[in-house]
Amino acid sequence: MTQIFYSASYVCSGHSFDTTRKARWVAEAQEEDPNESIEFRSPLSLTAEQVSTVHDPAYVRAIETGEPRSLAESQGFTWDPGLWEMVLATNGGAVAAALVALECGQEAGSLSSGLHHARRDTGRGFCTFNGLVLAANAALEAGAERVLILDLDAHCGGGTHSLIKDDPRIWQVDVSVDAFDRYDSSERAALVLVDSANEYLPTIDRELKRLLRTAPKFDLLIYNAGVDPHEDSAIGGLRGIDTAMLAKREMIVFGWGMEHRVPIAFVLAGGYVGPRLTQEELVLLHRLTIEAGS
Repeated sequence: MTQIFYSASYVCSGHSFDTTRKARWVAEAQEEDPNESIEFRSPLSLTAEQVSTVHDPAYVRAIETGEPRSLAESQGFTWDPGLWEMVLATNGGAVAAALVALECGQEAGSLSSGLHHARRDTGRGFCTFNGLVLAANAALEAGAERVLILDLDAHCGGGTHSLIKDDPRIWQVDVSVDAFDRYDSSERAALVLVDSANEYLPTIDRELKRLLRTAPKFDLLIYNAGVDPHEDSAIGGLRGIDTAMLAKREMIVFGWGMEHRVPIAFVLAGGYVGPRLTQEELVLLHRLTIEAGS
């Protein structure tokens, strides 16, 4: 049984946008068309003290209080008190999924999104707190020796890189189709920008295989499973990346974890309704990850 974390707090922000609403859409779809291999659980929300282990306390206070407003809204959302409750819950879900996957040695997930662009002292690109790094740090504190963050959102995970670049225990593989938030690759962080759909899956497969030659064994893979590379996503899509290709991508990722006995904790990441992608179609794309992970 795959444990997936979600609560009503994930969508309690007053700002209405895909990132702040789609967790509920996915949860409701599961209720209407159940996958019997999934168990939804409510996570414990993080505390301000826990978030401040990664983020500057002054920035954390801004998200809690709304002041200064420019900092509280630096991720691009209109601030209201529900934002604080939401991000403590969604980041708590990412941490909970990582700890369950590490402890049980199998996949776990959270319907969290809006994580990988957040930096120590500011938000960016719809991301408030960096739950990927919070989850990685929690796993290391729980006994993991090395953690891999695999980022397949359409956009680069520059916020994540800025937070982990000096920690030799955390590695990053980032295959993106949009240069937003790009960074320079290093020994432990590989960023590859793909501009052709034909190269998308081969690049992911190659980068995962490269790790086997260059990196030690990982105790946990944290997977930022964006579906915004899809050609119909309103933000970030690349022509030629269709639903079938994203389904194959998920099989590559979870197959790699199974083959090499690396448990995976996944979150939803990007994916946006627009003129060519309905809410129902977006939910189906995110369910590709859940189905593969279960």
